[in-house]
Amino acid sequence: MAVEPAASSRHFARLARVLVHVHDHLDEDLDLDRLADLAAYSPFHWHRIWHATFGETLAATVRRLRLHRASGLLASSQLSVERIAGQCGYDNAESFVRAFRGAYGQTPLAWRAAGPTSVPGVLSVTIQQMPVIALAGLDHQGSYMGVGRAFELAFLGMQQAGLMQPQTAWIAEYLDDPFAIPEARLRSRAGLSLPEGGEAPAPLVRFDVGGGPCAVLRYRGPYAEMRPAYGWLYGDWLLQSGREPADRPVFEIYLNNPRDTAPADLLTEIVMPLLG
Repeated sequence: MAVEPAASSRHFARLARVLVHVHDHLDEDLDLDRLADLAAYSPFHWHRIWHATFGETLAATVRRLRLHRASGLLASSQLSVERIAGQCGYDNAESFVRAFRGAYGQTPLAWRAAGPTSVPGVLSVTIQQMPVIALAGLDHQGSYMGVGRAFELAFLGMQQAGLMQPQTAWIAEYLDDPFAIPEARLRSRAGLSLPEGGEAPAPLVRFDVGGGPCAVLRYRGPYAEMRPAYGWLYGDWLLQSGREPADRPVFEIYLNNPRDTAPADLLTEIVMPLLG
C-alpha cells in the first residue's frame, strides 16, 4: 500500500527528532520512554517502530553510538577512561569497560595501547575506473567521527521514500584534512546511492562521487583507527606511484554494516580520485 507523502514526511520528522537528540545527548541519561514522547509515539508501539525502521532496538542504537564515540576519544585523546565513560553516558568506568570489551574484544586501555590494527607494510592500492555514483545525503560539519548522524538521517529519508535497495551503497565524502583544519570546522557529507532515475527526497540533496580513475585502498578495522591508513596512502603510496590526485575530495565506501558487524571486521574502501 502506498504511503501518503504527508504521512511519510511526518514519520520522517518524528524519527529524525529522536536521531538528532540521541546524537547530541550521548553523555546524558537517554530514557527510552522520554524518547517516545519526543517522537510523539505511544510507548506501546514506539520501540517496534524504531526496530522495524533501523533494524536494531533503540537501546542497541544508543549503545553502538556511545561506544563509537568512545573509540574515537580513545584513539585521538589521552582522556582517562573515567572521563571518556562520563562523556559517553556511562554512570561509572566499570560499566563502560564491560560494554567496550563486549564490542571491541579488549578493555579500553588495552585497545588504546595496541594502537592501529592496520600495518602499513600489508596495505595495497588498486587503480579502478570508478563510475559516477549519484547519492542522496546531507552535509555534516564537525568531527568526522560524528558523520553517522548524517548517514542515519539519510537512511531514514531514503527508506521513507521507498528508495532503499539491497545494493544501496553507503558513501561519505571528506573535504578537509583533519590535521590542518580545527575539528569543529571539518566538512563532510554522507549519502546513500540512488537507484537509476531516482531523485533525492527532501530534505536530502543529491551529490555525485566517482567518474574517473581512482586509487582504492581497502581497510579492515574500526573507523577510529583509519588515520594511519590515510597517512600511508598520501605519504607513501602517492609519492611513489607517479600519479596525481584530482581536484576532488577523497571518499569512503562502507562495505558492511556497523549495526551487525564487529568493529574489527568493518570493511572500508578509501577512494582517492586521480587525474586521468
